[in-house]
Amino acid sequence: MPYFAVIDTETNWNNELMSIGTVIADSKTFKAVKVRYHVLMPEIEVGGMFSDALFDSKLKHILCTRKEAMEDLIYLLKEYGVSSVFAYNAAFDRRLMPRLRAFDWYDIMSFAAYRQHNKSITAFDECFKTGRLKHGYGVEAMLRRLSGDNTYSETHNALYDALDELEIMRLLGYAPDRYVKMV
Repeated sequence: MPYFAVIDTETNWNNELMSIGTVIADSKTFKAVKVRYHVLMPEIEVGGMFSDALFDSKLKHILCTRKEAMEDLIYLLKEYGVSSVFAYNAAFDRRLMPRLRAFDWYDIMSFAAYRQHNKSITAFDECFKTGRLKHGYGVEAMLRRLSGDNTYSETHNALYDALDELEIMRLLGYAPDRYVKMV
């Protein structure tokens, strides 16, 4: 696969999809080749915990309905020949977008949060018997851990978060085809 996608979402107070950030990335270099940011109407009118991060003057966004966003997203993924979609805690994002079930989904957290896959998790870190960290494995904490930048702060904007999740994948150093497909 020459390209893969990283998707992140934000929800409103009703737990409805409010925004979708998508990054199409090169499978070898982990460089973003295309980004897309959908903000959904009328769902944004409800507001949510991260509503203040929805609009950023540096980001081009597409204000549209959920149906329009899904159609555009499916077209984008097909345009780049993407069959693999990655997300951090992918079960959450996949559940919010049933129209994307035809794509193969992979969970970045399944590598990032586990000692056996993440070299930055030391013997001093508290882990369950499975090797998963007991705490501190969210996107912000993981990016701090992997990058060594303890000042990093997550934006909670779907597009910025998708870019952060791509960076986590790059820092972990595993090719996309090493991840295990979700069932």
